[in-house]
Amino acid sequence: MICYGRTVLDLSEELVDAYAEVFSAPPWNEDEETIRQFSARLHTDTRRPGFRTALAQSPTGIEGFATGWITKAPFPADRAYGHVATQLGPERLAECLIGALEIDELAVRPHARGHGTGRALLAEIAADAPDSRAWLLTARKATDTVATYRRLGWHELSPLPGTENGVLVFLSPDHPAAA
Repeated sequence: MICYGRTVLDLSEELVDAYAEVFSAPPWNEDEETIRQFSARLHTDTRRPGFRTALAQSPTGIEGFATGWITKAPFPADRAYGHVATQLGPERLAECLIGALEIDELAVRPHARGHGTGRALLAEIAADAPDSRAWLLTARKATDTVATYRRLGWHELSPLPGTENGVLVFLSPDHPAAA
């Protein structure tokens, strides 16, 4: 199920709970402050152009979710964006990421993993990406997550020589620049 804009805020408590369960565990080990920041960010993110959330729900609640929006120019510099900009350079940012659907968060509760939930969430949120252009980033240290994206056909963008850092950028399987 896809939700747009402010409709997501009705589910914010459940989304924060799922986020906390997923990202407080290794390899992320996020603390209460980072979880609180996600909650605040969610309220801001719902106002971004093209914001959407894909939800995996069961009778007991949210099993997982993905959030995303269209990446606008100028490319952001906060959070991990600086690492992305350093690795790709301005030309590749413009070609691959600006105007594309940015998948910001993907969270699947541990008990819902291994059943295609993450795959379904990624497919659903990216289904109407502009010109099949979607992207996401993850931490290099999250080896299971990296392996999952590769297995699902996402393409890792190689960093410019000498710019490798702790962030990996992936393009969706149908992204024109992924070839």
